[in-house]
Amino acid sequence: MAFHALLIMFHSLVSILVWLQLAAAVLVPITGTKPGCKDKCGNVNIPYPFGIGEGCFIGDWFNVTCNDTFSPHKPFYGFIEILDISVLEGEMKLNASIATSCDENDGTSWVRLAKFTFSETRNKFIAIGCNTIGYFGGTKNESYFSGCLSLCNSINDVTDGSCEGIGCCETSIEKGLMRYDVTARGFYNRSTNYSFSPCSYAFVAEENWFKFHRSDIKEFNNGKNDVPVVIEWTVGNEACDEAKKNSKSYGCGSNTNCYEPGNAPGYRCKCKDGYKGNPYLTGIGSCQDVDECKTLDPDPCRGLSAYICINTEGGYNCTCPSPYRAQTRNDGSVDCGKPDDQLNKIIIATASGFVFLLVSSSWLYWVFRNKKLIKLKEKFFLQNGGLILQQLLKREEAVDESTTAKIFTAEELNKATKHYDESRILGKGGYGTVYKGILSNKNVVAIKKSNIVDRTQIEQFINEVVVLSQINHRNVVKLLGCCLETEVPLLVYEFVTNGTLFQHLHDHENRASSLSWDSRLRIAVEVAESLSYLHSSASIPIIHRDVKSSNVLLDNNYTAKVSDFGASRLVPVDQTQLTTLVQGTVGYLDPEYFHTGQLTEKSDVYSFGVLLAELLTGKMALSLERSEDERNLAKYFLSSIKDDRLFQILDDNLVSEWSIKKQQLKEVADLTKRCLRVKGEKRPTMKEVVMVLDGLRRSSKDPWIIEVEPNNNIEEMMHLLGDTQLESNAESSTGGYVTMDSQVMPTSLLNSGR
Repeated sequence: MAFHALLIMFHSLVSILVWLQLAAAVLVPITGTKPGCKDKCGNVNIPYPFGIGEGCFIGDWFNVTCNDTFSPHKPFYGFIEILDISVLEGEMKLNASIATSCDENDGTSWVRLAKFTFSETRNKFIAIGCNTIGYFGGTKNESYFSGCLSLCNSINDVTDGSCEGIGCCETSIEKGLMRYDVTARGFYNRSTNYSFSPCSYAFVAEENWFKFHRSDIKEFNNGKNDVPVVIEWTVGNEACDEAKKNSKSYGCGSNTNCYEPGNAPGYRCKCKDGYKGNPYLTGIGSCQDVDECKTLDPDPCRGLSAYICINTEGGYNCTCPSPYRAQTRNDGSVDCGKPDDQLNKIIIATASGFVFLLVSSSWLYWVFRNKKLIKLKEKFFLQNGGLILQQLLKREEAVDESTTAKIFTAEELNKATKHYDESRILGKGGYGTVYKGILSNKNVVAIKKSNIVDRTQIEQFINEVVVLSQINHRNVVKLLGCCLETEVPLLVYEFVTNGTLFQHLHDHENRASSLSWDSRLRIAVEVAESLSYLHSSASIPIIHRDVKSSNVLLDNNYTAKVSDFGASRLVPVDQTQLTTLVQGTVGYLDPEYFHTGQLTEKSDVYSFGVLLAELLTGKMALSLERSEDERNLAKYFLSSIKDDRLFQILDDNLVSEWSIKKQQLKEVADLTKRCLRVKGEKRPTMKEVVMVLDGLRRSSKDPWIIEVEPNNNIEEMMHLLGDTQLESNAESSTGGYVTMDSQVMPTSLLNSGR
């Protein structure tokens, strides 16, 4: 009997090895071409619907040229080299050029696709070099523009593997792009630049391919001018149901399913379950039945100790051979066997022992793994300053329990986001990702998951969490708490439902709305009040440092809430300015702060001035789609006001209100001009800005309020206010900072890359 048992176990082991070999064969990429057509060009497979030569491809978009002047030969899609084609994923990998600038001239590169689109999930836009701006523009249904900023003063500033704005920056690309233009630009005199960073580079590349190294800023990609980029392809221009109506042009073969990926017009094909092959072919190489009895691992009939696996078209059946028959065991499972069969008992006993060992080992693994996870959470909690935060929160609870931040557990936030499911993503950026979370008490929150944290600034981060959680203003997004049990701390904010001001002003495809002037003025007042509160009324003054329309959230009542304090700085009471690493968004960045590095509250005033110009004109702060004179909104606005052309640059949605709101619009334009003054000391404080805007708003509600005469300017009105004005000495901050980026919108502005 022992011999029989050993024989059965040996037979099972051999079967497992055979199945593993067959399973490995299943992983081979799908190939297959039409009869008489080349299946490879050099070392690259060219599967149908792509093909080389007439009659070998499904349509002109799938025509591949094999260049035999190379050794080995190289395939090309138009003028771009093909690196790989995947039928299963519906993707093609191309070799795209890099934009390089090593002098005062911009470096450019571009790619145009007739039908296919660039994968927004597989690619990233990247810029490399010290003092480098990378621009990225493209089109789908309308123009799209984005980019990032990279800064550094020496090679010691740069860290391997970090592409967060020091020597390297990156950002995501928009879904559905069919073309793009890339520009690399160095913004300081190249002749005075350091030898360690002689050039600026910008490109779109496959995300998994790229890993930043310090040596890249001196010579990227070993001097090669190409990087891999992934595109997604579809067949035809119709949806599946429409395509099936024309059997002659329908691209899917037999035993297939048609599906629509949604990234571009058209459809893709895949073999039905139980079939394998090229779903676009008919006949040889098409989707053929898979013999599951021979190829599946584990064995599809493994629950039966003595069985016959019978393959069927698209499936299989498990039957008991004679004289065996199906039996129900005491535990309810089904097996093949004969009553009182001794061999069957041995097999059952062996199987039971194996199952016991498997369950025992699994249980032990789970216990040790759980202990390891608990220790890891404790390590991260201590590493991220958990003990310091607990002490500070206890101290704050004694003063006011209602404003105390909560420390969330990793498990609590994991459940709230459905294990950080992609469907819960609210936005992505260079710093991290924001998820929508639903807590156990049904409260909806926004959870910020950053990419990286500076370990040297943990104590400063903890202090900022405590201070920001105490901010209680109706126009400031509330910080509810954080989680320190993960490698990078998670921040939890209140959830605001109606998108951003940027979307309502500029995203004409999805969210843009016709905001009236009264609504815009109210939003401006609310944003100004929140900034004034941060500068002078908070327990510790705070400079936001990244005021822009995409950081102003709107609720269902269109009430404004200022968000994203990732770039903000706390201001010590004994200081008024501080030299910091320049951080912010191009187009909104205070020029005085950019050139001197001296951060004051007037930097927020300048950014708010750009936001006012957006509300008046409906134009983005920076756009390469506009002419050079109009590219920078602040510069264009000041020039237009100087030439008395306010009406000509007014948002189309406000033109109809000009006759009624003319004086009010002019006074806001004059205030905008004062906020945009180059020297910060000549700009008003946010408290003064609130007085002007709130006065204008009240005058529109209560006509009996005396208005400023047309020939009186805003500065004269400020002089008349006299002692009611308060000067804020909260102009800067010290210490470290916690990085938090903006949510990426459908049409992103330039991000600093930090």
